[in-house]
Amino acid sequence: MRSVHRFQLTLTLVGTLVLAGCFDDSGGSAADDTLAGRLNFNGVSGLGYQTASQSGTTTDSGEFRYYPGETVEFRVGDLSLAQGIPAGQYVTFLEFFPEVRTALQAPLVDSEGLSTHTLREQQLLQNVPLNNLSRLLIALNWTENIGEGEGIEIRERVIRQLNAALPGLSSPIDFNVSEAEFTAEGSNVSPANQLLAEICFYPEDDPLCQPPPTLEEIDNAPSRPLDENAIDPDVVYSEDLAALRSRILESVRTVTEIDNEAVKTYLSRELKAITTAVANRYYLDEEVASVPAGDTAIKSVAIRKIGGDLALAELEAISTRPQDVQIHATNWQSGEVEYFVAGPAGGESELLLSFRPEDTYRWVRKQLRVLIR
Repeated sequence: MRSVHRFQLTLTLVGTLVLAGCFDDSGGSAADDTLAGRLNFNGVSGLGYQTASQSGTTTDSGEFRYYPGETVEFRVGDLSLAQGIPAGQYVTFLEFFPEVRTALQAPLVDSEGLSTHTLREQQLLQNVPLNNLSRLLIALNWTENIGEGEGIEIRERVIRQLNAALPGLSSPIDFNVSEAEFTAEGSNVSPANQLLAEICFYPEDDPLCQPPPTLEEIDNAPSRPLDENAIDPDVVYSEDLAALRSRILESVRTVTEIDNEAVKTYLSRELKAITTAVANRYYLDEEVASVPAGDTAIKSVAIRKIGGDLALAELEAISTRPQDVQIHATNWQSGEVEYFVAGPAGGESELLLSFRPEDTYRWVRKQLRVLIR
């Protein structure tokens, strides 16, 4: 019976913030004037990439180089994953698919009546081609566990085996087929599972990377003596061969082992980490405002960006207690929200600002607490 491989996917906020600080707002720069993009937040290393001007392999942190306005193709070995992806500081698997990429541009409205991209992202995690591609890339990770704060590591040894196996598949790998077809085992094994069956995720000289003993070899080998004193250490017994065969067969990975929940966990943590990193670039010029009762003059709060000029595409704002504090106006060009006090002393309200920087589909949420004294 096949053992169940469990791909563990975890991430802490501390790890997210530490890594976010290592990737500056501009996307970094090399000796030339190219920009650094990253595939997912924790990275996918070992993938080939190609833009109109740049090519190479994603680094240990999943970085690639590009010029503004370029698109990028990613591939694992000789297998193309996606083409025509707009290059940017962060690229996720969701952006590999044109229809998903388009849907990301249309935010949903949350329970507070403000636009948010996170609900749309979670909705799109049900996309079947996205899940199929994610399953395969998670399965190609060198270890079975993707640890806390770790990305996907696709080693050169895996890529060599993958390239050798691709020509022998019954048909090309197609991420657009149904989940059942993509994960099929048994008498009609899917191309993705055929591919994984040809890849050994151990050192080349490991016994698990050798062809399994055949049933004929097992039957022809001598049985282990019941008397331990009669066991010859230089003889390979049928029981030894049977155990080795089981270990080799059980070490073979399949995309079936990575269920929808594992894919959702992986993608959700990457998306959340990127949202946190983007939000950390912005702050309000004050977090708490104290206004005397009866002071009905127009006040304002401004959005600021760390280490750069503010450039917003959209801005929304609400007051959680409009009977105490009311929104007067919003200005996305300046990043300011005007408000005034309408309630008595002792009242208070939270002003919730939701805004979208012009270089991303992601919305950032900040809040100002207004106290009436």
